[in-house]
Amino acid sequence: MRVISAAGAHVLANPWAFGRKVLHGFSRNQGLLLAGAVAYYALLSVVPLLILAVIGLSHLVEERELLDTLGRYLEWVVPGQSKAVLAELASFVSHRDVVGWLLLITMLFFSSLAFTVLEKAMSVIFLHRVTVRRRHFLISALIPYCYVFCLSIGLLVVTVVAGRLESLGQDSVQLFGHEWSLRGVSGVLLYLLGLLGEIFLLTSLYMVMPVGRLTWRHALPGGVTAALLWEITRHVLVWYFSTLSQVSVVYGSLTTAIVVLLSLEIGAALLLLGAQVISDYERIAVELAAEKPAS
Repeated sequence: MRVISAAGAHVLANPWAFGRKVLHGFSRNQGLLLAGAVAYYALLSVVPLLILAVIGLSHLVEERELLDTLGRYLEWVVPGQSKAVLAELASFVSHRDVVGWLLLITMLFFSSLAFTVLEKAMSVIFLHRVTVRRRHFLISALIPYCYVFCLSIGLLVVTVVAGRLESLGQDSVQLFGHEWSLRGVSGVLLYLLGLLGEIFLLTSLYMVMPVGRLTWRHALPGGVTAALLWEITRHVLVWYFSTLSQVSVVYGSLTTAIVVLLSLEIGAALLLLGAQVISDYERIAVELAAEKPAS
């Protein structure tokens, strides 16, 4: 029984050549330029998306719980700047009574822009798919709004589960004659919950955004790799901005926007680099299949 595919065996036998191929393809596709575009539109989308999610879900869950959950997991997206973003969000939500339908529709449009641009960036990296098959424009138009809806549902689920885990942290168990607090256990579970959600989101992006079908066997390793790389990167960013960076001296009141944009661009670059890995792996599989003599 074959455990590793021919493409997988080729990559394992030539890891450095494959790495150079990926970096060359990423450079050829203007990966950093694409990441900058995705980051810019993500900056425009993140606040409207969060506002819509909080306003909609506050009918089902306490607003304070939603904001607490966002405050915890925003640190995963904009490391070191989650408090500033959350403060702006809370200020807007507290004045929700003045929000009209026109503003809601406008925010819904802006909240979808990041996913629209990400799909276009993916089409550049997966050009070999686009040349064979194109996606219907209605599907492309609906995908961003489906992601907005799914992220809102995900926020609801995470808020409910996080509330249960925090309640668990207030309990303790008797074991071997000693009382052990579960506070540390709940903290670990909250972290794992966020990490699993991050992996699931990245994997879904790799499966949905490119044209055509991508198997989970290809998408899941890409999602796990991108998530772990971002975990390392965001901790480095937090350390850098809190110790060495002089960005606040240079940019003053623009510091939050600059730091958030930089964080989003680094995250987008890692996401697109993972897509480039999958794309080049697919190309190798096709080339090896073409070279295989017909039986």
